[in-house]
Amino acid sequence: MNSEIRKTLEALQRGDITVDDAMLAVKKEPFEDLGYAKIDLHRGIRQGAAEVIYGASKTAEQMIGIVEAMKNNGVKTILITRLSEESAEEIMKVHEMDYRKQARIGVIGQLPAADGIGKIVVATGGTSDIPVAEEAALTAEAHGNEVVRLYDVGVAGLHRLLAHMDEIMSASVIIAIAGMEGALASVIGGLADCPVIAVPTSVGYGASFNGLSALLSMLNSCASGVSVVNIDNGFGAGYLASMINHMEAK
Repeated sequence: MNSEIRKTLEALQRGDITVDDAMLAVKKEPFEDLGYAKIDLHRGIRQGAAEVIYGASKTAEQMIGIVEAMKNNGVKTILITRLSEESAEEIMKVHEMDYRKQARIGVIGQLPAADGIGKIVVATGGTSDIPVAEEAALTAEAHGNEVVRLYDVGVAGLHRLLAHMDEIMSASVIIAIAGMEGALASVIGGLADCPVIAVPTSVGYGASFNGLSALLSMLNSCASGVSVVNIDNGFGAGYLASMINHMEAK
């Protein structure tokens, strides 16, 4: 909740303004225009989570300005995805930030306490898929979820996955991340009793077509309860998993 809306609600509680006046004041503050960006200050109210900054193609100066505006409006945890190491260094000169190089994610502020209905499992086919997996896992953690990581449990050695049946069967949501033929999502979908979010990665040799082969395999999965996000979209998977993991509270 941003500072202006908080002031309006406090004024309403004191009886200084009417309900109609309060509604009008809230409608007048939907975003802050920085010229190069319009910060959606109502995102947290509408969707339960603040706007996330997509760092690719933005300058460090632009991101610094966006972070400043969000902090001034009461955002406690700010997530920057697809953030380069060079831009992160510039941002950290101005704002305190935890930068995770492998995931290309910067977190400003404290990660919230986990308040989802259960655990989110993030599983990868191989070690090469971990950067996308970490983007998903950190996104989920930044939105108040407990995350269990199961890395390098692909179908080339199925016993590695089956050794973690307790984690799989106790999960509220599973994110299955794999390149090559993308078979991991179908296997997990055939084992788990919860929603499975499949993430194809661009890992693989030439015929994988930078993740297209895995994407098509996952879209054609015969396992029930499997949904698919775009190639390398760890953020999208982590955010969707968080929404599912908070449905009971909603």
